[in-house]
Amino acid sequence: MSEKRCSWCLSTPLYQQYHDEEWGVPVLDDNKLFEFLILEGAQAGLSWITVLNKRENYRVAFDGFDADRIARYTPKKVEKLLLDPGIIRNRLKVESAVKNARAYLKLRESGSSLSDFLWQFTDGRCIDNRFSQMSQVPASTPVSDAMSKALKKAGFNFVGSTIMYAHMQATGMVNDHMLDCPAHDRCAAAAKKMRLV
Repeated sequence: MSEKRCSWCLSTPLYQQYHDEEWGVPVLDDNKLFEFLILEGAQAGLSWITVLNKRENYRVAFDGFDADRIARYTPKKVEKLLLDPGIIRNRLKVESAVKNARAYLKLRESGSSLSDFLWQFTDGRCIDNRFSQMSQVPASTPVSDAMSKALKKAGFNFVGSTIMYAHMQATGMVNDHMLDCPAHDRCAAAAKKMRLV
């Protein structure tokens, strides 16, 4: 990809790969959305590259982000995870992953998919912001405010508005690639192909 990538991803090859292949590509798969929900929560107060560097370790430690398994984690399992240097060893964040898995299963049992629940806040469409400068990108929006509030009501935590806006960016609910970044048009085309425009 051209060197005109969004400036935030230029520090490492892993960051560039994530930017080129994942960030902003619309995600409808519940398991993938749940993975991002856990990872975005783990990021709180840290840089995304910190989480990205530990992502493969997270996949191993958290059983491939299998919500059914995570929901059954015992306090003993949580203590074991807190000894794992491959993840962010923050008790509140680890316990949050278990709580969120249980909330996700409740949501599913009620007949709603996580995808339908989250995408309803954008009316099932990808919001193409068409920014030309990073300074234009918000930290949160009224949409992420509403999403955060609904998730908290449904029993999720570590889902504040800023975290949820980052989740929307990562999963293509918004396209915040800069207009001169080649990934902008690629993500827009993916949204169109998925009829999310």
